[in-house]
Amino acid sequence: MSLHATHRDAGDVMVVDFSGRITLGEGSALMRKTIRGLLEDQRTKILLNLADVDYIDSSGIGELVSGFTAVKNRSGDLKLLHLTKKVRDLLQITKLFTVFDVYTDEPTALRSFNS
Repeated sequence: MSLHATHRDAGDVMVVDFSGRITLGEGSALMRKTIRGLLEDQRTKILLNLADVDYIDSSGIGELVSGFTAVKNRSGDLKLLHLTKKVRDLLQITKLFTVFDVYTDEPTALRSFNS
């Protein structure tokens, strides 16, 4: 299953809903293209909804970190929403869980951008 992305406005936050697998090649490239495209449009408050992401490999993790860094370099925020158990476990194993702001419900995540 390849990766699909849709995005929607939630006030000044752009919510990106990913579904599928974030893996080397198509998946990580789509994530990179999506985040970079939002930054080009001056969108620096980005919430990645990973509820329907069932697998992420090391290149996907690398792309998450790269996207996080790119957004931070533009004085923005990139946060994660609805991690599956597999993705949560992987972020904890790689010690990246402490790097990202991770949320389990969208309203709380959206409010966090304005605090």
